Amino acid sequence: MKDTYDEIRTIGRIFGVPERADRLVDDLERRVGEAAGKVEGEPGVSVFVYDSGDKNAFTAGGRSLGTELIRLAGGENVFAGLDDVFGDVSWEQVVERGPEVIAIYDYAGAGSVEEKKDFLLSQPALADVPAVRNKRFVVLPLTATLVGIRSAYAVEDLARGLHPESFR
Repeated sequence: MKDTYDEIRTIGRIFGVPERADRLVDDLERRVGEAAGKVEGEPGVSVFVYDSGDKNAFTAGGRSLGTELIRLAGGENVFAGLDDVFGDVSWEQVVERGPEVIAIYDYAGAGSVEEKKDFLLSQPALADVPAVRNKRFVVLPLTATLVGIRSAYAVEDLARGLHPESFR
């Protein structure tokens, strides 16, 4: 998130509107803080990020902004130990980690969200994965997982999906 805030402030200086940039950063920091505050102290929820793939799963690794968003939302990326932004993992690895929630990245060219859900739900090997068994999916636009203002909104969306009881 710091990269997002820094970029906004840099753009604000370049265009001669640093006060507007500061107000925007303050608003984004407030949003993230409120969402993170609502789930503070809640037990962490294990999350598998499903970007795409059928023979293997293409997922967010430990160097991705997605992993940071998940952490801020009260979760833990089950592939945070993957020392890359994105990478392929086996379905066996997904089963071993037993995620409670699957975050599905939504973007053109990788199949619709419904196609991705249908794929995950139709795989016998995934049937006992808690997220699949309980149909716990959170959908995030891919653009919200990249440096930019949408990432602050993604923290709230994720927090609501991981800890819905904290938002009632």
